[in-house]
Amino acid sequence: MRFMIIVKASPDSEAGVMPSEELMTAMGNFNEELAKAGILIDCDGLQPSSKGARVRFSGDQRTVIDGPFAATKELIAGYWIWQVKSKEEAIEWVKRCPNPMPGTEAEIEIRQVYEAEDFGAEFTPQLREQEERVRAQAKKH
Repeated sequence: MRFMIIVKASPDSEAGVMPSEELMTAMGNFNEELAKAGILIDCDGLQPSSKGARVRFSGDQRTVIDGPFAATKELIAGYWIWQVKSKEEAIEWVKRCPNPMPGTEAEIEIRQVYEAEDFGAEFTPQLREQEERVRAQAKKH
């Protein structure tokens, strides 16, 4: 099972405050543990929403909204993608994670990633082949 582990933003992360060397070292060590355990697929931190944009869809219309975005608690500061056996295993790993926002309350969300078999009959053999081609092409870059 794949899970996306989402680090929620804080006022500091949204202000562009960079993590301390101590936190970067602790996170680097944690990421190394994840890699050695064979569960880490990908991970990265995200720049503040002030450097981002959203595209709102309304029928055929597309509206671009530049950041920053309100409601910091709903924003993402970083993520991991893990391959683990269960949600419980993901929870146990998250509990071992250094506090991503030292000195403040932080939250990490755990969300399972859909797999091909989750989509049922609507995910036809042709669509499966297309997804496999797209994933193979993406891995080349």
